[in-house]
Amino acid sequence: MTGSKMSMMKSPKAYKGLGMDGFIATWYAKITQKDMEEFKNNAKLVASQLSEGSTILEVAPGPGYLAIELAKLGPYKIVGLDISKKFVEIAQMKAQDAGVVVDFRQGNVAEMPFAEGTFDFIICKSAFKNFAEPIVALDEMYRVLKDGGKALILDLRGDVAEETVNNYVDNLGLSKVNTLMTKWTFKFMLIKRAYTKKQFEALVAQSKFSKSNIQENQIGLEIWLEK
Repeated sequence: MTGSKMSMMKSPKAYKGLGMDGFIATWYAKITQKDMEEFKNNAKLVASQLSEGSTILEVAPGPGYLAIELAKLGPYKIVGLDISKKFVEIAQMKAQDAGVVVDFRQGNVAEMPFAEGTFDFIICKSAFKNFAEPIVALDEMYRVLKDGGKALILDLRGDVAEETVNNYVDNLGLSKVNTLMTKWTFKFMLIKRAYTKKQFEALVAQSKFSKSNIQENQIGLEIWLEK
């Protein structure tokens, strides 16, 4: 193959839909900041599984809110890996403002730049449905976990009712315009990509984890995995 033909080839896109960069990333960071109480609760849930000095990876941390809240709870070594350069910049700035240390860096979940058995715990919130290669992503999470390490995936349910989502968004305290935009995003983008409990169980069964413990809540799934 000639060099000119090779230069025209594109590597497979790592995510579904629009990329979270530029003004979209900035808008998302502003919107999700309204849900800070949930990030704090998620951080407490993760911390309940950790011992002092644990190493944690947040996959696709976006603006970094969860990782930052977790860093406030204990002396952990936390890394955040996101494919969006803009999100990495936002998260680094917010960590600095919060006075905590989190190693936010750019990278692809399907090919993570970490050695095998690096982390005690992996958390992935509201992002897994967007991964173009979900089984590859699961296998990479398995690879970088230590033996006995755990992973927690929090994401939207593919069978959630539109009315339930609308009620959830109405309680976020957003402006009228942002409320409409957020509901539109859920209806026409996020729910269409999300997995049901049964679909997620099938994905995990094809991965190196093979087994999962999945719990359903108001609008989402809580997927527990262990190496």
